[in-house]
Amino acid sequence: MIDLYTWSTPNGRKISIMLEETGLPYTVHPIDIGKGDQHAESYVAMNPNGKIPVITDHDTGTTLSESAAILLYLSDKTGRFMPEDSRERWATLEWLMFQVAHVGPMLGQVHHFTRFNPGTAPYAEERYLKEALRLYKVINTRLEGRDYLAGDYSIVDMATWPWIARFNWQTIDLSDYPNVRRWYLDIAARPAVQKAWHVPPSDQPIPMP
Repeated sequence: MIDLYTWSTPNGRKISIMLEETGLPYTVHPIDIGKGDQHAESYVAMNPNGKIPVITDHDTGTTLSESAAILLYLSDKTGRFMPEDSRERWATLEWLMFQVAHVGPMLGQVHHFTRFNPGTAPYAEERYLKEALRLYKVINTRLEGRDYLAGDYSIVDMATWPWIARFNWQTIDLSDYPNVRRWYLDIAARPAVQKAWHVPPSDQPIPMP
């Protein structure tokens, strides 16, 4: 059994998608970041950085934070969603690092400045919106002639998709990025993704372009 400490954010949904796709049994512990649950002493003891998600795997006694590390751990545990072919494996890791270093941080800044604090920092809004457009272009180019970001459906798609699912927060028109739109809808149709979207329970529907 795995304990999943999470909330309805892109980083949290990465892990619920992976758990649903693999069929591993897990228990959800909602960490309401709006109420500051992530700063509770008991939670910081598991993740000193005070961010979600965190898992505890009772099979191995492992407690782990950082969403990309958790994806890699669960992939290693199940032997799934990571290519065996060396070239495709390294491509998956390359694009996973791209998500962690660029997609998440930059799109997160778009959310902060344009959705939650509009008008307070025009320079920052312009800077991060411009970067969002650039990143969507990069992903759209990567998906030209490919169904997924690296080989078959993998942890890199699970890591990236929840951030693209905030395209409406980012004021992005997916019609401008047809390869991203096709990839996004294909993943959104997966039953495991549809179930994982509501972990923890949420009344937010999956955004549709």
